[in-house]
Amino acid sequence: MLAGLQALTSNNMNINIKATGIKLTEAIREYALKKISSLEKYIYQKDSVIVQIEVGKSSQHHKGGEVFKAEVNIGGGGLDIYAVSEAEDLYSAIDLVQDDVARALVSTRGRHIKLLRQGERAVKYMMKGLAYPFKKMRRFKKGIDE
Repeated sequence: MLAGLQALTSNNMNINIKATGIKLTEAIREYALKKISSLEKYIYQKDSVIVQIEVGKSSQHHKGGEVFKAEVNIGGGGLDIYAVSEAEDLYSAIDLVQDDVARALVSTRGRHIKLLRQGERAVKYMMKGLAYPFKKMRRFKKGIDE
């Protein structure tokens, strides 16, 4: 049962919100948009990024009360990040999934910068005519030369 589908476009984020098993109220929509829009500072791509948010009940058969689920899928611009969280409260599920996505975005950004700097360093050493400076490569070259 789909209860609602909303879309919003910001500078480089196209945000789609979908509610499953619950009614998408204005309060839920605004809260999810506020939380996920705050992640825009971690996205450095110039291309448009599509963010899909799905909120709702995870199932109808839980005996211990309602269990809510929030899913976020970010794609485009070289990103492919997926996070899901479940909690007894919908708002806390949205908070948890926001933390997971922020952690994944920071990790992806850090990895990208590390690889970029390694490449820059390698080009600099090649232009100077020096040996490749990385320890792993030196060990590998020693094994071949010996």
